[in-house]
Amino acid sequence: MDKMKAVIIGCGKISVMHAVSILHQPNVELAGVCDIKHDRADSAAEEYSTTAFYDWKAMVDEIRPDAVHVCTPHYLHTEMVIYALGKGCNVLTEKPMAIEYEDAKRMNAAAVESGKVLVVSFQNRFNPGSMLIRRTLDSGELGKIISAKALVTWNRSDEYYSRSDWKGTWNKEGGGVIIDQAIHTLDLLNWYCGSRPVMVSASLHNRAHSLIKVEDSAEGYIKYDNGINASFFAINYYGYDAPVELELFCENGIVKLVGEKATITFNDGRVFSQDRDPSKFFEFKNAKQYWGVGHMMEISEFYSCLEKHMKPRNTADEVLSTHRLIDSIYKSGKTGENVYLNWD
Repeated sequence: MDKMKAVIIGCGKISVMHAVSILHQPNVELAGVCDIKHDRADSAAEEYSTTAFYDWKAMVDEIRPDAVHVCTPHYLHTEMVIYALGKGCNVLTEKPMAIEYEDAKRMNAAAVESGKVLVVSFQNRFNPGSMLIRRTLDSGELGKIISAKALVTWNRSDEYYSRSDWKGTWNKEGGGVIIDQAIHTLDLLNWYCGSRPVMVSASLHNRAHSLIKVEDSAEGYIKYDNGINASFFAINYYGYDAPVELELFCENGIVKLVGEKATITFNDGRVFSQDRDPSKFFEFKNAKQYWGVGHMMEISEFYSCLEKHMKPRNTADEVLSTHRLIDSIYKSGKTGENVYLNWD
């Protein structure tokens, strides 16, 4: 059987997670990488023994790949994803799908129309601790979630933003700590609550950065249609990237996720725990520790499902709720008013 062909658009830091993961797939060939910065494309092509391109449309048109990985700045996702889907390619895009929720909906509609798969990389759902929590919630042992909270306290200096021509901008990144750093934790919160948010009240501030106008701190309240009350707090001016904290207060116990480690303490004294599996460690050159190994698991499932003609996890229709939540946080924070969501 011929190998599936994959290409990567964007050769920035996150692309290593995709390239290495693709190279570990026995049924996939990395057929090309592309970046408008020629040195990045050339370096990646040499590193991964593939072909460098500088025009992403030319790469897609020439190779006609089975799958396109989109690892570009946020504002470019919509055009690239819709084009690739229209050319008959399956797509795996980095988060967020888009800056605007309406664009995310257009991308999902394009996937449906094309009959191809569009997956959004929320790789933390694949971490062993995350999956233990999901399985235990699904089993019903914890009963209903009553309330939840999420905490992200990381560090992004002015120097971090000065090195980028798109980070920390409203028009290219779409925001700051919410859309870039906290989005994965908010996605897990949304995933665990198993319900749609119906009201969001949020505040946004820039308290510690002089080079950017987007928010470096955010806090708020989320009401879900199944009655769950959730709160979140996120900053990116802490002293270091502290482990993310997420807690679920349930009828029959308390769930805590700290970093990648999950601890479930039942009211009857039982304790379940799961951390990163050392046997599933992969070497990603220059990768950030908090990226974990979820990309490898997510991308492996993506190609396995393509080969078997099955639907993978994290498809666009599944994660649209997270993108609407992010959109609502920004609307509430910018207007100072509560946002009520109608899902009809």
